[in-house]
Amino acid sequence: MVPLAPGSRKSSADLTLFLCGDVMPGRGIDQILPHPSSPRLHEPYVIHAGDYVALAESVNGALPRLVGYEYIWGNTLEILKSLEPDVRIINLETAITTSDAWWQGKGINYRMHPGNIRCLSAAGIDVCVLANNHVLDWGYPGLNDTLTALHAVDIQTAGAGATLHQAQCPAIVTVPGRGRVLVFSFGHGSSGIPSDWAAAADKAGVARLEDLTE
Repeated sequence: MVPLAPGSRKSSADLTLFLCGDVMPGRGIDQILPHPSSPRLHEPYVIHAGDYVALAESVNGALPRLVGYEYIWGNTLEILKSLEPDVRIINLETAITTSDAWWQGKGINYRMHPGNIRCLSAAGIDVCVLANNHVLDWGYPGLNDTLTALHAVDIQTAGAGATLHQAQCPAIVTVPGRGRVLVFSFGHGSSGIPSDWAAAADKAGVARLEDLTE
């Protein structure tokens, strides 16, 4: 697939994907959105999410509060509008939950309030891949809340689920007139996914690969 430059035109036969790495609308970002979570953190050096806002302001000046859901994307939305990708896929590295069942001993626990889910809808996200080292930051209740919140706004998921089968199944996006895009998501211990996060036949979790051999 050849990337399209902003402003270029695609033919009717092209199928374009927006593939985005780590999206982390937790901690300080969550604090300035309309529905901030409890700011309590469980990190070695920072225990209040507002400290991340203060750190950003010390470099960039005062930030607005209760910003619109589009705010966190900056000029990205204009670029997406010009490119008109058929499918928009991100790696969501944040639990969407009000759960307080933080995964003890992990060190960093990302969380966004479910009331802020519209920040993802604002970018027209189609699929969130979840086989990463933050989706269970707030335990199994947090994972369940994350899946519920995303599916409620018609954002598909891959890489985590209530069972191993669900975690391994792809998200399927139909592009009218041009077929389907299947999105699989798998993680590995080398990316910081704890072994006990692995989904099983009767256990929620992440689609975690135990090795990378053929």
